[in-house]
Amino acid sequence: MSNEAAIPETDFSRCWIMILLALLAIAAYVPVLTQPFISDDYANIRQARTYGPLSGWTAMLSDPVNRVRASSWILTYWIEHAFGLSPRAFYAASILLHVLNTWLVYSLGNWRMVGWRASALAAGFFAVYEGHAEAVMWYSASNELLQFFFGVLCLLSWIAFIQASSLDLFWYAASFVCFLLALASKESAVVFVALLLLPFLGEAQKRRRFACILPFLAIAAIYSWSIFETRAYSFRFHDGSFSLQAPAWITWTKSVWRLFWVWGFASIVTVIALSARKWRRLVMMGFIWVTIALVPYCFLTYDTHVPSRQAYLASAGLAWIVSAGFLAFRDRFVTARPFLVYSVAALLIVFNCGNLWTKKRSHFLTRAAPTEALIEAARRVDGPIHIRCTPSTGWNGCHCFPYSPLVAEAALELATTKPAPRVIWSTELVQGTDFCWQPPPKEQNWIWQRLRRRRE
Repeated sequence: MSNEAAIPETDFSRCWIMILLALLAIAAYVPVLTQPFISDDYANIRQARTYGPLSGWTAMLSDPVNRVRASSWILTYWIEHAFGLSPRAFYAASILLHVLNTWLVYSLGNWRMVGWRASALAAGFFAVYEGHAEAVMWYSASNELLQFFFGVLCLLSWIAFIQASSLDLFWYAASFVCFLLALASKESAVVFVALLLLPFLGEAQKRRRFACILPFLAIAAIYSWSIFETRAYSFRFHDGSFSLQAPAWITWTKSVWRLFWVWGFASIVTVIALSARKWRRLVMMGFIWVTIALVPYCFLTYDTHVPSRQAYLASAGLAWIVSAGFLAFRDRFVTARPFLVYSVAALLIVFNCGNLWTKKRSHFLTRAAPTEALIEAARRVDGPIHIRCTPSTGWNGCHCFPYSPLVAEAALELATTKPAPRVIWSTELVQGTDFCWQPPPKEQNWIWQRLRRRRE
C-alpha cells in the first residue's frame, strides 16, 4: 500500500504542505484568542505557580495525584511567567501545540502502512476537525495536547526504530524518553504501549524486535499501579472520571458512533461503494487506533460518551479513515469531475471551521461566563462576595454558581488580587453583595445539565 499511496515529494514541497497545515489549524481555532479563561483554568494556573518552577518540582513529584500531569504545570507556569495572566497567551500556546500535533500526524506518513499522501490529507482533516475542539479551546485540557505531542513523537521514533534495516539504538532511546514525557502529561498515556504494537502489523520480518517493547510495558505497569494506589484519596476516583463499575462498553460504543458521525461513516461507505481495496487497510488501521485510544476514557461515570477533549488522540485514527475515503473518491472522480473533489474538500473545511467559529465558540463563552461575571461583581464591591446556595442544585448545593468553591476563590484571587476568604457561601441573601449567576435562557438547560452530570 505504501508504494501506491506515496507521492514523489521534495523537502521544498513538504515545507509548503506543513505551512498550509499550520494555516488550516490556526484558521480553525483563531477565534479562541478572544476567549476568557474557563472555570478550572484559574485554579490550575494558581496550582502551577507552586508546581511549575524548578523549586516546586520536589513538591510536585511528592504529590501522587498531580505529578502525572507535570508537563502541563511546567508549561502553565512559564506561560504566565513570560506573558502574565493573559488568556490570549495561554490559548496561543494551545493553538501552537495543535499545529505541532498536526505536523506530527503528517509525519506519520513515514510509516509505510500510511504513506505521505494519506498522511497529508489526514493532517488537513485533523487540523480543522471540530470533534476534538475542547482540547484546544479549553486551556485546562492542554494535557491532552501534550500527551498527544510526546506520545506521537514516541510512536514516530519507534516506527523509525522498527523500519530501520539495522538496530538503531538512538531511535529506541528517543522513543523511550518521549514515552516517559507522555506519561508525565496524563495518566491515559499508558495506551501508547498498545499503539506501539501497530507497526509490527506491516513489518513481519521485524517482529524479532518485539521484545524491545518490554521496558515500555514494565514502566506502564508500574505507573498504572502507582495511580491505582491513590484511589482512596484521589479525586479522580471519586468525581466520576474513573470507575471499574462504569458501563465501559456502552461508553465506548456511543463514543465511537459520535466520533464517526458524519465524516467517518461517509468515508467508510465511500471506500466500500467504490471498491477501493487499496485504502481498506488504512480504514482498518484507523478503526484499530480509535478503539485503542478511547479505551482509557471509557471508565467514566458522569456520562455515557467521552468529552470532546478526550477524543483528541482517537481523532488521529478518524483522520486516516477520512483520508482513505477522500482518496477513494478522488481516484474515481478527479479526472472526470474534478470540481466534485474540490467541492468535498471545501465542504469539509467550511463545515468544521463554521462549527468551531459559531456553535463551539458559543458553548465555551457560556462556560466562561460564570467566573467572568463573578470577577466583574467583585470589582464593583469593597466587601466580601456572598454567593447564595440552595440544597440539591448545582455543584455542592450552590444554585448561583455552577463551579466549585475552589474555582470561584482562585478566579477572584488571580483576577482581582482579592484573597480567597472574600467569598462567603451562604443560604441567605445579603443585600448589596449577593451574587447569583444564571445562564441565558437558550443556554440554561444545556449548561446546567452538562455541569450537573459532570460534577455531582
